[in-house]
Amino acid sequence: MNSINEIIAYIFIAIGLAFDFFGCLGLVRFPDIYNRLHSSIKCVTLGTSSILFGLFLYKGFTHTGVKALLCIGFLVLTAPVSAHVLARSAHKSGVKLWEKSVCDKYAEDKK
Repeated sequence: MNSINEIIAYIFIAIGLAFDFFGCLGLVRFPDIYNRLHSSIKCVTLGTSSILFGLFLYKGFTHTGVKALLCIGFLVLTAPVSAHVLARSAHKSGVKLWEKSVCDKYAEDKK
């Protein structure tokens, strides 16, 4: 019989796989770069971090588990910043929003 930590680890890994699947689906289905970027960053931040946390729960405080925690910290700090940089540079270089987009905060900031 599996211990309770292993069961919780499998649950976190399954949740992470679901986030990664739907994030990849969003990359294929969303209409413009800004929506796709939002989907991919949610995929990385929530999905991959959840998988790594499940790995940490499964392995414990071993070399592998500590590396998983360090990777989570790295992803949480760098993924949103890189998404912001990519979205801002795409907007500054003239990449248009989808025609049904509701608001453009970057254009409002220019005024």
